[in-house]
Amino acid sequence: MVGVDFGTLSGRAVVVRVHDGAELGSAVHEYTHGVIETELPGSGVRLGPDWALQSPQDWIDVLRTAVPEAVAAAGVAPDQVIGIGTDFTACTVLPATADGTPLCFETPAEPHAWPKLWKHHAAQPHADRINDLAARRGESWLPRYGGKISSEWEFAKGLQVLEEAPDVYARSERWIEAADWIIWQLTGVESRNICTAGYKGVFQDGRYPSEEFLAALNPGFAGFAAKLATGEVGDQAGGVTLAPLGGLAGRLTARAAGWTGLPEGVAVAVGNVDAHVTAAAADAVRPGQMVAIMGTSTCHIMPSDQLAEVPGMCGVVQDGIVPGLWGYEAGQSAVGDIFAWFVDSFGTDGHEQLTSLAEKQAVGQHGLVALDWFGGNRSVLVDHNLSGVIVGQTLATKPEDVYRALIESTAYGARMIVETFEKSGVPVDEFVVAGGLLKNPFLMQVYADVLRRPLSAIGSDQGPALGSAIHAAVAAGAYPSIGEAAAAMGKRTEAAYVPDQARADAYDRLYAEYRRLHDFFGDGQMLHTLRAIRNEARS
Repeated sequence: MVGVDFGTLSGRAVVVRVHDGAELGSAVHEYTHGVIETELPGSGVRLGPDWALQSPQDWIDVLRTAVPEAVAAAGVAPDQVIGIGTDFTACTVLPATADGTPLCFETPAEPHAWPKLWKHHAAQPHADRINDLAARRGESWLPRYGGKISSEWEFAKGLQVLEEAPDVYARSERWIEAADWIIWQLTGVESRNICTAGYKGVFQDGRYPSEEFLAALNPGFAGFAAKLATGEVGDQAGGVTLAPLGGLAGRLTARAAGWTGLPEGVAVAVGNVDAHVTAAAADAVRPGQMVAIMGTSTCHIMPSDQLAEVPGMCGVVQDGIVPGLWGYEAGQSAVGDIFAWFVDSFGTDGHEQLTSLAEKQAVGQHGLVALDWFGGNRSVLVDHNLSGVIVGQTLATKPEDVYRALIESTAYGARMIVETFEKSGVPVDEFVVAGGLLKNPFLMQVYADVLRRPLSAIGSDQGPALGSAIHAAVAAGAYPSIGEAAAAMGKRTEAAYVPDQARADAYDRLYAEYRRLHDFFGDGQMLHTLRAIRNEARS
């Protein structure tokens, strides 16, 4: 099987053996355009604050380069590959024509014609309006998202396009997740997966938000749901056909076979989200297993047999992680990005040196506590206009002090999420860690101490790509279900990190101060004002 993970800065492919999940070869392709945050490629058109775009050409280049390189590295013949699966960051969404052509290919100097990356937060005012109206109207879908939808998601970004670039909105015959768009390019068949539709597209109980609700936001927005569907939407009472996870989306076309070097007709799995496929890679698809995929941001996902309303969660979707269970999602908008910002912005020593100095300290020795909101707050406040805070600095504060405080702040944010779930009646029985930050043992130990619970660790450096390969194995018919495929091909080490009682007790005191800061700044009055002043000055 081949699994392809389309990340924030690069795409990676891995070749996996079907019967045991052994990773035989892999390759990475760095995106030529990376994250487009300041100006559009070629035209030099400037972007506003909190914008983050990507180029679809980078995604195609991953198929052209990383897939054949991974197959070659694995030493297998292309005709031995029986399936391919993919995953994407989400919500990464793009406007396209009815045949799937991205609008940025037609009008590259128009910012709103480009795909909006998950970390595009410029639609926060539009998300605020959606949330306010939904709360006033008592929309039944709102509690499924913890009481607020995010500016990162399809509806907020779509409303931003309508109101800031109505011509682009009018030309957008499709508003489609990159997770589904790449499957369209591989198979020639347009589809929508149940995962992104539920978590990012506000699809609940067989329908999108009503035309009446959307028209109340803006009359021109009334028909937005039709752009999300595949032509089978019918009326708003239902009729949308969503593809199940692990399902067969179609077969590799001749064009896509030419890109990848794989045989035409290979099974292509239904699209999925990077975090959600990782649960299968860690064999963590049972109720109560929370998987934290820790990289530039952290996404927390967990299957459960219970339906509950959890404040500030990113959503609960039936069959959203594995068929037959409710799938919960929460998250932190910036984690690894925070550490990278500190190192890159202040000319400090690199991550390894700062970690070496920080881990020598006793808990609380630096006298600091920070809020992990440098990319806004995804859970549990769902406000991307919040910003980071560091309290307690003096003339004696050193770079390693701040670095450690930032690491600890992200662990406190994770604890806030876990406690919110459990207070809402959704138990977290096992905390499983995946993603690039797993490579930092000190950071992992801090999390175990702050959370006061053991951390299990995924047994792969390529969790999403492995998870995509596992889904492809189901789509190709090698296994009857995701659960059975995960048991055979996924892997994790239970209790890889165990909390230290004395450090955990010390962290309880600091976590109490974190919560005080959380509650004080969480109303946004000061942080929103500072952001507004910044934006005015920049404009």
